[in-house]
Amino acid sequence: MFERFTKKARAVVTQAQEEARTLRHDQVGPGHLLLALTAVEGIASRALAVHLPDTDGLRALVRTEIDGLDPDALASIGIDLTAVREATEAAFGEGALDRGGKGGRGHLRFTSEAKKALELSLRVAIKNGHKFICDGHILLALLMLPQSAPVRALERSGADLDALRGTTLQEITAEAA
Repeated sequence: MFERFTKKARAVVTQAQEEARTLRHDQVGPGHLLLALTAVEGIASRALAVHLPDTDGLRALVRTEIDGLDPDALASIGIDLTAVREATEAAFGEGALDRGGKGGRGHLRFTSEAKKALELSLRVAIKNGHKFICDGHILLALLMLPQSAPVRALERSGADLDALRGTTLQEITAEAA
């Protein structure tokens, strides 16, 4: 399957590992793939920028979803998660609240959900008659995982997922032509 990945799609997979390392996570999940899609210039980052001009805000939401914290629930009891993170990092350094995984340079395993997203990207490509898998196909695959961190973060950011799908597919089709 990976032989069909374009250079951009391969860059996304590599960047997802870097995102996981930066957060000191010991596995790569679908949230890391979405973070990578915002970081690697390509079809997905352009489509995301059209529908979510504040990709920094999206990145913060994805990190929150990966960590499994609900800022709204915490806010309802008077806890501002952003303020807690900022105060903790000011006192103890950047990333102090991130999980204490390996964070090393070795290969990080992909979670079953991340593997499923990469497999779905192949199905999306085949369904649309493409002989390649690009970063846009990875984004479309992530959108097919309804309870995943990426979808929850996109929904919380106010993204119109159907419009995002449409824009992404248009970008892929235009680039393939």
